[in-house]
Amino acid sequence: MVVVMNLKAGPEQINAVRQRLEKFGFEIHIIRGVNRLVIGAVGDRRVISSLGLEAMPGVEKIVPIMKPYKLVSREFKGQNSLIKVKNVVIGGDDVVVIAGPCAVESREQLLTAARMVRQAGAVILRGGAFKPRTSPYSFQGMEEDGLKLLAEASAETGLVTVTEVIDEASLELALEYVDMIQIGARNMQNFRLLRSVGRSGKPVLLKRGLSATIEEWLMAAEYVVSEGNENVVLCERGIRTFEIATRNTLDLSAVPVVKGQSHLPVIVDPSHATGERRLVAPMARAAVAAGADGLLIEVHPEPDKALSDGPQSLTPEDFSSLMAELRKIAPAVGRRIG
Repeated sequence: MVVVMNLKAGPEQINAVRQRLEKFGFEIHIIRGVNRLVIGAVGDRRVISSLGLEAMPGVEKIVPIMKPYKLVSREFKGQNSLIKVKNVVIGGDDVVVIAGPCAVESREQLLTAARMVRQAGAVILRGGAFKPRTSPYSFQGMEEDGLKLLAEASAETGLVTVTEVIDEASLELALEYVDMIQIGARNMQNFRLLRSVGRSGKPVLLKRGLSATIEEWLMAAEYVVSEGNENVVLCERGIRTFEIATRNTLDLSAVPVVKGQSHLPVIVDPSHATGERRLVAPMARAAVAAGADGLLIEVHPEPDKALSDGPQSLTPEDFSSLMAELRKIAPAVGRRIG
């Protein structure tokens, strides 16, 4: 539930409500808005009526949360969350573009990609140091050496960095080098990893699972936020359906649906969703029109030589052209792209 405090509520009244809730075993989350302070309380709904909160000084109203996910629900927080990753804000007026190669392959490859996507207008550099692949014989990533290269690319270009982690060991390494942690589709319901990421405090990019419903996706986000980390960005990357014409089926309707049910920002990954270079640009344009807060696009200096996901990676020239197109579309939906 959410306890909405009135404008005149003082620290003593707020603390009294907090103590009452904690006495009955509720987990407390304080949200300070521009004109209101609300106390989010997660616990046993059956005892709410016996708490007498409505009669306590400073309490304006009690709002029950009916969704199974509490902290990430729109009922818990009406305003859109703004997730800050160093100097980049996700969820505001800017459509944030994350770009870079699927995998970090070499120093030259990554630095070239970073310079090019930065010049085209991307603000976050993506690059996989740990690659969970379907085949055990495929390239698995450069691991810590790849993380070091991401840090070097960030230092040179000023780009914020994000990389995927696959377990708790890779998380511990990544925390030393990158600015944002990605949880991939295969690990969306790796609850132990989600809790660890939540305790880390680092901003999190949470991809939707291959066959996950929107509710399951939001419940995964709940795991992270319940550990005290509110810096979660959701990423729609296509789901597995009966259709085989594309790599996955991009569920663009998930963008407005999730934004109606949750206060968390939602971005779209048209690269993994389609699996084909020629489809990335039209789906990126559609995602911006649908209200996405950002895009995650794979860009490689030489896609034909990529060790991972070359067929869906844009060339730097194609990426630059796409950014020019997106700058025309964004203002039509009240957004902008740097």
